[in-house]
Amino acid sequence: MRANTLIMIVLAGIFGVLAVVLVNIWLAGQRSALAQSNGVQASTVVVAAVPLKFGDALSADKLREIAWPAGAVPAGAFKTVKEAMAGNGARQALQSISTNEPILAAKITGPGQRATLSAVLGEGMKAVSIRVNDVLGVAGFVFPGDRVDVLLTREVRGNDGADKSFVDVLLQSVKVLAVDQVADESKDAPQVVKAVTVEVNTKDAQKLTLAAGAGQLSLALRQAAESKSETNERVTLADLTADTPEDVAKRQAELDRQAAEEAARKQADDKIDGLAKAVERVGSQIDQMSKVKPVAVVTAAPQPQVKEVVKYVQPEPPKQATVGVFRGIKLESYEVPRQD
Repeated sequence: MRANTLIMIVLAGIFGVLAVVLVNIWLAGQRSALAQSNGVQASTVVVAAVPLKFGDALSADKLREIAWPAGAVPAGAFKTVKEAMAGNGARQALQSISTNEPILAAKITGPGQRATLSAVLGEGMKAVSIRVNDVLGVAGFVFPGDRVDVLLTREVRGNDGADKSFVDVLLQSVKVLAVDQVADESKDAPQVVKAVTVEVNTKDAQKLTLAAGAGQLSLALRQAAESKSETNERVTLADLTADTPEDVAKRQAELDRQAAEEAARKQADDKIDGLAKAVERVGSQIDQMSKVKPVAVVTAAPQPQVKEVVKYVQPEPPKQATVGVFRGIKLESYEVPRQD
C-alpha cells in the first residue's frame, strides 16, 4: 500500500471523529439554548429507589433524587432525601409506591407515625366497617383503594299486611380503606372476608350504622375510573317482571287453575286405565273359559218322594173298671164291667 493512501485513510478517520464530536457539542448547545428560551429551570425531586408497599419504613437507601423541571414539581414532593427524612422518627408508606415514583407527603406518614387507617383518612372523613360474606363482598374481589356502591335490602310491611321487599342504593362511589384487617392497596389476591372498612363522611357513617340494623348491606364494585354518581331508584319484586301486584295475582291464579285441571285430567286418566285393565282381565278370563272342554255330568234318577201322614187315633177305653171298697180299715178292690 502506498504511503499516500495510508495517510488519506488516517486523515479521514480523524476528520470523522472530529465531526461526531462537533455535532454532539452543537446539539447540546441547542438543547441548552432551547431550555433557556423557554424559561425552564432545573430542580430535583425525591423518588422511590425500590418498590414500597403499605407500612414500609422510609430510609436513605430506598430513596434517591432525580432531576425535575422546577415548574412541574408535584404538590407535596420533597426536593432532597435529607428533607424527606427530616424529623424525629421514621416515616412509613401509606400506599404502594413504584420505583421512580415521586414521594409525596400524602403517600407517607409524618415523622414517627405508624401506617394506620387514621393516617389514611381524608380531612373530615370517618372509617366505618360493613359486615359481608362471600356473596355480599363481591366474592372477595374488593381490595383497598377500590370504589363501591353500598346497597340496602330490607322488608317493610304494607298497609295490606303483606311484607314487601325492595333494594335501595344507599351510598355511591365509596372508597374502600381495608378488607378485614388488611389496608395494603398492593394486595391483589382475591380473598373471602368478613368485613370491609370504607371511608365516608359523618352523615354517611350514621346512615351505614342505622342501615346495618334495618336490613342487609351488600357491595357493588364500581369501575376504577368511574367516580360520578348515577341516578337510581328503588327496585321491588314487581320490577323483576315489570308486573303490578294485580298482574302477579292473576298469573298465580291462572297457574293454580292449570294445576287443578292437570290434576283432574290425571285422575280421569287413572280411572280410564283402571277400567281398561279390568276389561282386559275379564276378556282374558272369558278366553280361558272358552278353551276348556265341557265334561259330561251323570245325574241319578230322581227318587219318588214319600209323604208321611201322622194320624192321631183315640185309644179304646178299657172294658172293666177297678172299684175299691173299705171294710173297716181294710181296702178291697173289685173288677166290675164298665158301663158307658
